Amino acid sequence: MPSAAGPVAVVSAGSAAKAAPSPAVGISPELYPSEDDLPYEEEILREPFKLKGWWRYLVARAAAPFAKRAVIYERALKALPGSYKLWHAYLRERLDHARPHPIDHPAYSSLNNTFERALATMHKMPRIWVLYLTSLLDQRLLTRSRRAFDRALRALPVTQHDRIWPLYLRLASLPACPVETSLRVFRRYLQFDPSHAEDFINFLISANRWQEAADRLASVLNDDGFRSVKGKTRHQLWLELCEILTKHADEVAGLKVDAILRGGIRKFTDEVGKLWTSLADYYVRRGLFEKARDVFEEEGAEDEDEGGGRKNGMDRLSKKFLEDFWLNDEDDTELRMARFEWLLDRRPELLSSVLLRQNPHNVEEWHRRVKLFEKDPARQVATYVEAVKTVDPMKAVGKPHTLWVSFAKMYEKHNRLDSAEDIFKRATQVNYKAVDHLASIWCEWAEMELRHNNFDKAIELMRQATAEPSVEVKRQAAAEGNEPVQMKVHKSLKLWSFYVDLEESLGTLDSTRAVYERILDLRIATPQIILNYAYLLEEHKYFEDAFKVYERGVKIFKYPHVKAIWVTYLTKFVQRYKRSKLERARELFHEAVQQAPPDEKKPLYLQWAKLEEDYGLAKRAMNVYDEAVRAVPNSEKMDMYEIYIARAAELFGVPRTRQIYEQAIESGLPDRDVLTMCMKFAELERSLGEIDRSRAIYVHASNYADPNNSDFWKKWNDFEIQHGNEDTFREMLRIKRTVAASRSQTHFILPEYLMQRDQRLNLDEAVDTLKRAGVPEDEMAALERQLASGPSTAPPAAQNTAPASTNRMMNFVSAGVEAQAESSRQQAGNNEDIELPDESDDEEPDVQIAEKSVPAAVFGELGKRAAESQEGSSGAQENEQLGALERIKRRRQ
Repeated sequence: MPSAAGPVAVVSAGSAAKAAPSPAVGISPELYPSEDDLPYEEEILREPFKLKGWWRYLVARAAAPFAKRAVIYERALKALPGSYKLWHAYLRERLDHARPHPIDHPAYSSLNNTFERALATMHKMPRIWVLYLTSLLDQRLLTRSRRAFDRALRALPVTQHDRIWPLYLRLASLPACPVETSLRVFRRYLQFDPSHAEDFINFLISANRWQEAADRLASVLNDDGFRSVKGKTRHQLWLELCEILTKHADEVAGLKVDAILRGGIRKFTDEVGKLWTSLADYYVRRGLFEKARDVFEEEGAEDEDEGGGRKNGMDRLSKKFLEDFWLNDEDDTELRMARFEWLLDRRPELLSSVLLRQNPHNVEEWHRRVKLFEKDPARQVATYVEAVKTVDPMKAVGKPHTLWVSFAKMYEKHNRLDSAEDIFKRATQVNYKAVDHLASIWCEWAEMELRHNNFDKAIELMRQATAEPSVEVKRQAAAEGNEPVQMKVHKSLKLWSFYVDLEESLGTLDSTRAVYERILDLRIATPQIILNYAYLLEEHKYFEDAFKVYERGVKIFKYPHVKAIWVTYLTKFVQRYKRSKLERARELFHEAVQQAPPDEKKPLYLQWAKLEEDYGLAKRAMNVYDEAVRAVPNSEKMDMYEIYIARAAELFGVPRTRQIYEQAIESGLPDRDVLTMCMKFAELERSLGEIDRSRAIYVHASNYADPNNSDFWKKWNDFEIQHGNEDTFREMLRIKRTVAASRSQTHFILPEYLMQRDQRLNLDEAVDTLKRAGVPEDEMAALERQLASGPSTAPPAAQNTAPASTNRMMNFVSAGVEAQAESSRQQAGNNEDIELPDESDDEEPDVQIAEKSVPAAVFGELGKRAAESQEGSSGAQENEQLGALERIKRRRQ
């Protein structure tokens, strides 16, 4: 049995490797089987009609040249011509091989022949047809493609035609395809699937076949069961038909254009303007200008008829002019000009009609339309009637109740009160979207009655409006499911506010109180209503009743709404009873501050404290202030403490404020406020003469001070210049340096000699500062300058006994204590203390040392002990005045 196809001869397995191809045949040696192919050749020799062996052979030679694989495919298909798997794979490879070449390459011809051979057995396989037809379309072989499509449709069952028709329609849509051919293709397709009529219509429009496009569109619109596959609405299809009929009026015949467009006008009210314009445009293109004018006039006259205005306006205008003697001829130029002018005069009205067609529920546009007819009340009435009939309150843009109000006011303006009341009565029966709209109708009606002095009727209207519906009416509304606003209007705050104003102005106190009580029972009261009710009772001297109203108000409302009620209540109560009901007032203030949030407590506490100061006890006022500084938020604590301190100083004296200052400093204020409070506290102690206490406060405040805060350090600097000495000034500088180092991000460990140098520099800095402050130099500084400028004239004993000098500042206050003898100072003295020079008249006879006495009260107990020490130092040979801080240091040693 043969097992090879084409020009290739199959050799036996034993001699295939030794046999050499004959050069006379003209076949490339690469196409012959190689030694690697022998296992596969032997397998297909044994079983040539099994697909498995051929497919294994093809998979093994997947990297072989296409020509060699084509030989294998041809041999396999000769043995298995009905294998879909082999044909499909072979055709795919041939397509991939031919695709890089131009369409006139021989590879495409070979491809098409292969497809034809495949279809001899694979004509029932739609994928083979799809591959073939797609290839023919890419090659732009129109005739061959059309014939292939027809063969495919005949060969395949109808259930598989949906896979062929999209390609066929693609052929029909090619620009090179004749129009007649495309038309026949589309008509055949519509027989297969009529739902795609829109594709055919689009093609007809693109091919300028307007007549058939209009016919198809008309048939689609007449078919009630038609559903657009492209999602177009019937409205859009109508507009497309109108556009075709109007723009191509000369090319479309056989359709009743006027009837079609008028049907669309009646059916599609949202586009009547466009459809009217399309109908007029149709007549213009047909050259029927008079007919087109009649269409435009008919459109305008339609609005006038709806408004009850002029009918057949142009007919009357024409008649008016033609009755005159000068225009009844063939020259109608003047008539046309008159028509044009009349059209311009009507332009605002026509524009209003267009806007109302776009949105008939536009309330503001209806108001503007009414203003167009200010000189024609009849037209205004007709417009209002049309407006209230047209506007749906649920869809209205704006406030629909204003139409009814304006309508009634127009009748009122013409002294037709009975008609205005009828309008208001009808307006109250409309189901508005919001309760406020119905409430406005009732209020406007009552105001109209007030303007005409019908006071009793106005009050009766308010009673009627605020009356609660009966149970039967409520049950009926609940059964209908849609509760109208008439069921809710009796809870309208706007109505009740108007009603209570009427009662206050026209009614009695009892009737007014009844209205206020009804408002409170309905739970629609506002803080302002509570205040108004209380003011009313106060005016009639019902103070306790007014306070009861305040009590009800503070129970109903919460912060922040209740704030005004509490402030007014407390103010009125204090003004009324003063000290007579002090305990009750305290209870009210306590309740008020308990309910108030922290940021609202401050004014209440101040008001409470004022009550205690004026009518209570000062001690209780201080307790209130003390409670206030703990209750208010941190942002207000500083202000509260300042008020607390000021009131304490005024009521109990300045010493009482020390405790408050200490409490403020320890209360957790922000550092900035703590520093401010410390500076004020220190200034207070300085004014009281407590210098050490003031200095201690400055030291404590330095923990909160910024090294760059020049104000704090300047005040401390000035304080030490005025009240300190070298030690205290140097201590201040040390603290300042410590604070700066603690705030710094970089820390250094310095050697001892650098620290000593730094101390000397600090001392020099202190001396320079005192010099700039105007402090005179002492005799030791002058002696140092003499020694530096020339030989010393002082006696040797003086030179031996004189220690390393330090400048003694005249303005520094002495502690008033005589120094001990030099021997005792050497035994008990501190090496770090500053030794002051002897004040001997023999050494410097010309220098006069001035001393300033300091009150002992400045130093307190320390001053007393200093005085006793001065009396007991009778054995000292040379007296020397020491500073208070230096003496304390020596005592500690």
